[in-house]
Amino acid sequence: MAEFAPKVGGRGSALSFWLWKAVKLVLTVAVTFLGLLLITFLISHVMSVDPVLRVVGDRASQSTYDAMYLQMGLDKPIWQQFWIYLQKVLSGDFGNSFLTKKPVMGDIARAFPATLELATVAILIGTLVGVPVGVWSAVKAGKAFDQIVRVLGLVGYSAPIFWLGLLGLLVFYANLQWVAGPGRIDIAYEYSFTSVTGLMLLDTAMQGEWAAFGNAFSHIILPASLLGYFSMAYISRMTRSFMLAELAQEYVTTARVKGVPEWRIIWVHALKNAAVPLVTVVALSYAGLLEGSVLTETVFAWPGLGLYLTNSLQVADMNAVLGGTLVIGAIFVGLNLLSDLLYSLLDPRVRRRVRK
Repeated sequence: MAEFAPKVGGRGSALSFWLWKAVKLVLTVAVTFLGLLLITFLISHVMSVDPVLRVVGDRASQSTYDAMYLQMGLDKPIWQQFWIYLQKVLSGDFGNSFLTKKPVMGDIARAFPATLELATVAILIGTLVGVPVGVWSAVKAGKAFDQIVRVLGLVGYSAPIFWLGLLGLLVFYANLQWVAGPGRIDIAYEYSFTSVTGLMLLDTAMQGEWAAFGNAFSHIILPASLLGYFSMAYISRMTRSFMLAELAQEYVTTARVKGVPEWRIIWVHALKNAAVPLVTVVALSYAGLLEGSVLTETVFAWPGLGLYLTNSLQVADMNAVLGGTLVIGAIFVGLNLLSDLLYSLLDPRVRRRVRK
């Protein structure tokens, strides 16, 4: 779409650029979200689960079944059903969960903070470890350190996460007792603080409940480290690839000829340029964690979005499954668009390319 971008110069160019980005952002979000709604709507109609029986039960009379069938609007044309579905979703109404008997939106709002906390700690571990390791692996390309990092990355990226979770519980919880077991916090500390944000580490720290903070940290550190290891494997591999490309550029050779210190070439000049595409990698990794790491949350009995969706799938609770799917899709779309905006902010060449 670059050929349709505004061609203006001077002071108005920056304003025109960001206005154009805003218009594209709104259109992209609208079209993507509409497509996501359509897909989830069609999924709900091809599933073998009868939504009416989910409400009235399999022992209801035919008259009760027919009345609920009409009340749910299933007698209407498919396009009209989609319009009703669209209106409900846009108003935040995903229906009630068959499993909990509560509104799905409320269930997701209660489960999501646990996933958010777990994913945030995990992506911090993955990024803070993965980026330096990937940079140094590129610098030492082909040497022993690089080979070790690539092997560890391959293991982290390909090993079943549930197997690593079970192994971690066996070693660090059951045998060494270095960490707490499944769940977010022990019941002895559960009522020692007030939940404000739903993020236990933040809530306990703000209220000065350091014993509860330590217990919550002991619960989260093992699953977060495993997810962080998974993210680190991907982030370090991509960082290595980006850095190898940057270190082969002419500006690096020129800087070395001019006598610029090697550490400055690597950690300032090359990493700065590699950080631009790396933003997208980190954002998508974070989105993958926020979608609810189903197997990890199941193994560690972590009451987040992943466990909620797993339990809902087991009983064919389609309202909960579709609501969770929409939330996951919205997360991916939002973080992908955010990474695109950050990409433009970090790399002026993108703005110049759009304005041409």
